[in-house]
Amino acid sequence: MQVLVRDNNVDQALRVLKKKMQREGIFREMKQRRFYEKPSERSTREKAEAVRRARKLARKQAQREGLIPAPKKKVLPGRGPGARSGAGGGAGPRPPSAGRF
Repeated sequence: MQVLVRDNNVDQALRVLKKKMQREGIFREMKQRRFYEKPSERSTREKAEAVRRARKLARKQAQREGLIPAPKKKVLPGRGPGARSGAGGGAGPRPPSAGRF
């Protein structure tokens, strides 16, 4: 793996290197190799990963064909359709009987 450092900008080169390593799965492999993994455990894990990949592919294909509905997008708190800009993610105005005596 190779990353070019331009204009002595090492910080940017490190970011690019980390992104490439993440994409290649090197961090995940390093984490797995910290401890010995028995061959039987390895084959079990690899089979489970293959099943997971196949199910994900089949689910995506079914969504594209319209057989199953696409998952609903998650709405972040404070970012709904009626949220004002700069609202700060609060719960909005308090109802009249919310904790007042």
